Amino acid sequence: MAYELKLFSGNANRALAEEIAQYLRVPLGESEVSRFSDGEVFVQFNENVRGADVFVVQPTCPPVNDTLMELLIMTDALKRASAHRITAVLPYYGYARQDRKVAGRAPISAKLVADLLEKAGVQRVLALDLHAGQIQGFFNIPVDHLFSAPVVMIDYLKKKDLHDPVVVSPDAGGVERARAIAKRLNSGLAIIDKRRDGPNLVVIDDMIDTAGTLVQAVMAVQREGAKRIFAIGVHAVLSGPAIDRIKASPIEEVLVTNSIPLPEDKRVAGRITVLSVAPLLGEAIRRIHDEESVSTLFV
Repeated sequence: MAYELKLFSGNANRALAEEIAQYLRVPLGESEVSRFSDGEVFVQFNENVRGADVFVVQPTCPPVNDTLMELLIMTDALKRASAHRITAVLPYYGYARQDRKVAGRAPISAKLVADLLEKAGVQRVLALDLHAGQIQGFFNIPVDHLFSAPVVMIDYLKKKDLHDPVVVSPDAGGVERARAIAKRLNSGLAIIDKRRDGPNLVVIDDMIDTAGTLVQAVMAVQREGAKRIFAIGVHAVLSGPAIDRIKASPIEEVLVTNSIPLPEDKRVAGRITVLSVAPLLGEAIRRIHDEESVSTLFV
């Protein structure tokens, strides 16, 4: 039996959801996500979802608690409306940095979020560039984890005519991501503890929050002789002093994705180029719906 594909979006990043809908050539589902006067989230789906294969696009980006609660309530509503399967499409997974106990009496909030999603009724997760790969194991449901940078950003970087490029991970945790980029660019690979000289450096991380780690890494590679420096931060959180730090740094250009919506003023001020992950997520959704392999999308 073929189940109808339905695509819905919360308020977090409707523009991305609309791009995905265009890629899939399906209409974005009609839904209402609003607030009561006291701030409570209200959700209403304005079309039939009974027996449908439903995908909900909702990055749990700032304001994290609001966007997470929207996703949980949307999922509960879909479950109670008898959707056949509910897949949470998470271009950005909030609380991902709290993936282990870093001190006594500290939480593992990334695991708690996974439990909340499952309890609400999510039956599958499609995630993009998780902060830590082990988060996949926090779920007892299928998780498809995609890396956007090797697929979305490689062609753009190749047009930059980089000479003797070196891809740099700012820490050991980002080596897998940096290795995938380096392989596609046929470039050198380094981590910040063992620097390698090269005319062009590409510093990559999964997110740019306050930009402290990024700028420290950039200053280190500049001291080691880098002539041109590009930065890749898949998720543009850009909180606090991030933009000011980037503006004051020698970074030529910052590449991010549209996993998190980014205001135009921040794009201009931070020399930021936003590349779309809609085709990548759209293709993954199509393959999941059609019960096809998605392994070729795992880079």
